[in-house]
Amino acid sequence: MVKIFCVNTQTSKTFVEGTTLMDMLPEFAPEFETPYPILAAKVNNVCQGLKYRAFNSRQVEFIDYTSYAGRSVYCSSLCFLLCKAARDLFPESTITLRRPISKGYFCALEKHDGTPVSQEDVDKITARMREIVEADIPFRRHEVRTEEAIELFSSMGYEDKVRLLQTSGDVYVNYYTLADTADYYYEALLSSTGYLKVWNLSLYRNGLLLRVPDRHKPEELAPFYEQPKTFEVFSENLKWNKIMGLDNVGDVNLACQRGEAGDLIKIAEALQEKKIVQIAEEIERRVESDDPVKLVLITGPSSSGKSTFCKRLSIQLKACGLHPISFSTDDYFVNRLDTPLLPDGSFDFDNFDTVDHEYLQSDVLKLLAGETVEVPEYNFVTGLREFNGKKLKLEPGMVLLIEGIHALNPRLTDKVPEAAKYRIFINTITSISLDNHNCIPTSDNRLIRRIVRDFNKGAFSARDSIMHWHNVRRSEVQWIYPYQENADVLFNSSYIVEFPVIRAHAERILMTVPKNCPEYGEVHRLMKFLSYFTPVSDKDVPATSLLRSFIGGSSL
Repeated sequence: MVKIFCVNTQTSKTFVEGTTLMDMLPEFAPEFETPYPILAAKVNNVCQGLKYRAFNSRQVEFIDYTSYAGRSVYCSSLCFLLCKAARDLFPESTITLRRPISKGYFCALEKHDGTPVSQEDVDKITARMREIVEADIPFRRHEVRTEEAIELFSSMGYEDKVRLLQTSGDVYVNYYTLADTADYYYEALLSSTGYLKVWNLSLYRNGLLLRVPDRHKPEELAPFYEQPKTFEVFSENLKWNKIMGLDNVGDVNLACQRGEAGDLIKIAEALQEKKIVQIAEEIERRVESDDPVKLVLITGPSSSGKSTFCKRLSIQLKACGLHPISFSTDDYFVNRLDTPLLPDGSFDFDNFDTVDHEYLQSDVLKLLAGETVEVPEYNFVTGLREFNGKKLKLEPGMVLLIEGIHALNPRLTDKVPEAAKYRIFINTITSISLDNHNCIPTSDNRLIRRIVRDFNKGAFSARDSIMHWHNVRRSEVQWIYPYQENADVLFNSSYIVEFPVIRAHAERILMTVPKNCPEYGEVHRLMKFLSYFTPVSDKDVPATSLLRSFIGGSSL
């Protein structure tokens, strides 16, 4: 017999060894209420499917779609459903899940006959997906030697998975089957297709858009938001990946194992610098126009590299003959005791009202009028805004740069003429995937950066960074991303060899999180994710790199 402690009910029950989570659920369910179906569970803080069998005493927390882990299980299963339906209907074609976008997943279907995807194709795939859901077919997990999985996927023509598994270094791997179709997913999956009630598939640009449930209302689809500029940046990076022959993690690993990591780092840095030069030259053109730009606003979500980008842009603006001056919106934080609060009573440091925006705009208007302004500097130790003699004046040939998470919020500069503003949004748009059916969430890129940076600076432990991440993401959705498409230009701060470089830095930090805390589930997932990458030394990463602001050694 095994003893199971249920986190949801704070009670324990005894079961026969080998009992599945699905069979345990009815014993606990009457004692806790959830409006949505239970999709999976955290077993000793690690996410598992409901078919998981307990052969030892365990702690179990049942989860639904409103949790991050629950959404991952649902969305991975939904992706498998799409891939199976496409393979059933177009057996010699290739479907690739490119990236999360517009509250869904952008997918490319390359048909064997070379014809573009049509509405008729979408209707056929949708109908087949509905048939599979109605049949309530189980997802089955298989654990085999890696060589067996490689042989299987090679026979199916999944060379992307073959390269990933060949470079993973694992002795055994898990793969899944849905009826007669096999696939590989690094997340746990649902117990069966019958759970996949809410989704939509539509034509989108030159491919498909697979839409998923809303995180707060899982019975409804997440709202659709058109993101043309984000899509353009992603397409631009995808083009360069194809030029370099690097489409998936397996491709990157093989290149690194051939000793090409140093060249890949140099190319990635050169591409970013080229983009910064283009932005600087566009600002120069706008500054010298009849209606000149005087204010450059730079924003982006947490750990996107805003501060380092601002410094690198300043250098390129100087090379264009301009004289940039800058400050951060953080320096206009209200005193800590006046900071808005979250529902739990803790400080909401990402709230727009954390910035004294009226005072900041007053100083901006004075600077644009040619006046001298003493700008404050925020003391994060004391939680007070201080004046230490930093005075700025906007002379002819100068341009003012303001960097911060709220820089693009219209209320921050609503009294400044629109023609005088140039807006830049920085994001980490990860352009490669683990394989054709496993996207890399953009937020994972930034979370790993944040964990490494905050730990190295002594600001937060890895556990603290993970604990606070959901509040950071919530604030980004509310305060930052709504203004992304309003930017004059989007800059992608991610590059293709980032994960191989940051792996060694992140793993030692993640290992400090104890297994008996709730945050360990995220640690386990991130460690597994990072394990797919061949580690690379950071010796070729230049001191001016955006990545240096996270791993250390930055000269900026």
